[in-house]
Amino acid sequence: MQKYDAVIIGGGVSGCALFFVLTRYTNLSSVALLEKYDHIAPLNSSVKANSQTLHSGDIETNYTLEKAARVKRIANMIVRYGELVPDAQACMRALPKMVLAVGEQEVEYLRARHREFAAVFPYLQLWDKRHIAELEPAVAMADGGLRPEPLAASGALGEICAVDYGGLSESFARNAQAGPMRTDLLLDTPVRRITERDGGFELDTGRGTIAAGCVVVAAGPHSLLFAHQMGYGRNFSMLPVAGSFYFIDRPIRSKIYTVQNPKLPFAALHADPDLAAPGRTRLGPTALILPKMERYRGGSYGEFLRVFRPDRGVMKVMWDLIKDADIRRYILRNLLFEVPLVRKRLFVKEARKIIPALTVKELQFARGFGGLRPQVIDRAEARLQLGEASINSGTGIIFNMTPSPGASTCLGNAYRDAGDIAARLGATLDRDRLVRELLDGEDLET
Repeated sequence: MQKYDAVIIGGGVSGCALFFVLTRYTNLSSVALLEKYDHIAPLNSSVKANSQTLHSGDIETNYTLEKAARVKRIANMIVRYGELVPDAQACMRALPKMVLAVGEQEVEYLRARHREFAAVFPYLQLWDKRHIAELEPAVAMADGGLRPEPLAASGALGEICAVDYGGLSESFARNAQAGPMRTDLLLDTPVRRITERDGGFELDTGRGTIAAGCVVVAAGPHSLLFAHQMGYGRNFSMLPVAGSFYFIDRPIRSKIYTVQNPKLPFAALHADPDLAAPGRTRLGPTALILPKMERYRGGSYGEFLRVFRPDRGVMKVMWDLIKDADIRRYILRNLLFEVPLVRKRLFVKEARKIIPALTVKELQFARGFGGLRPQVIDRAEARLQLGEASINSGTGIIFNMTPSPGASTCLGNAYRDAGDIAARLGATLDRDRLVRELLDGEDLET
């Protein structure tokens, strides 16, 4: 039996970030990272499976000012990591970015938001239609002139905002193994069951039994499945939402987000210069509820049913979604976005909010692109819990489910979990070094 102080299940960016933090900033003697597939970041952290965005709270209009300020500091830990570890710089790009407002109501809202957020994001600039046209002609121009409707953008030039999270995951794992601590990266190692035993844990894997003092499950929707198997988080259900994208060959220099509908956070269309397909622009995402745990992988339907477990609370959440006219239209429209014969004609109407002269012929469905995000349902409160979710058992095992902005805050989440692990195992977390290297000398708690 192999034995470790801590074991991480899941080789995506969240698991790999914790692997790095534990090995660099604690005095544990041994840490293992387990991934059931044969390579790092095979699913949602893959460069093809997400929007490749470092969410900092500046152009995400669903964030409150308080949340944006915190997310900014935590997301900036990735930028600091790139300065600390040279091989990570290839995973990050500085691009112009903006949130685009179209129409009088959105423009008025964005101008007020820009004034409010200026203290936290002093680099943001408010751009009028002509300035947008200079930066992104395809966005502000139509029929040989400026677009007729009111237009404004709150944006920045030259900030690091594009990240290949698959490459970043590999960098975390590589640098975690560079130190003197015993570190094992075990690929092709599926975990079948986790059992609490003698104050620690035993993992039944494809490579035999592994023992650990602490375990962190960072396996996306499967984290909740493991939690349920062990009797934790039974008050949670899960709604897996898949995202799809389209490509166009028009060059766009900037990350262009649009104003969010407050009922549908993270659902607004955006355009991104694609890191996985240089020279192409990716538009999306569309959203589709899929009854499975992994996108573009066979099976996992039975596993979904075991975590979905419909009851009165879950059914109330589903009914509340359907009875709201805006959400109902959004769901139906996104179902049609998946139908080959009609999806381009429907999607182009949405995409023209960003690129008004876009044509159906320019759109190409991005096959194999897009991931699956586990949106958590709180049964007891009968509500959809948007954003990140974590279940800390208090017994030495943590279950993390990290939809957006989980990748952007991976190092902050790793810092949190490393502190819990070190305290439980009687180890030391070198907070001073971590704060100095990744947080500009000011701890998150302060």
